[in-house]
Amino acid sequence: MPEFNPQARIVFTTVANPEEAARLGRTLVEERLAACATVVPGVESIYHWQGQVETSAETLLLLKTGPDQVSALEARLHALHSYKVPEFLVVDVESGSRGYLDWLEASLRRA
Repeated sequence: MPEFNPQARIVFTTVANPEEAARLGRTLVEERLAACATVVPGVESIYHWQGQVETSAETLLLLKTGPDQVSALEARLHALHSYKVPEFLVVDVESGSRGYLDWLEASLRRA
């Protein structure tokens, strides 16, 4: 049996509120840069910004994508995002459900 090598990535970003997350997520899915966007409201971030430690209520946006879309996804996210320096962290998917990963890959293909 051939080895299954998933070609999927999860991108983490935070945004100011659930409405921005929904707008970004919908746009990126419609443009097929992400197969799925998951909005997680109500997170709190603590970070350094301009010499101060800041605390902000934010919304986490998880974007499921493929390796071929990462560069374009990053460029588009930066163009649409309200933050000067948006979070953009990419995690390789080591393993997952074959059916889900097949769906993810198919969702990224343009018709």
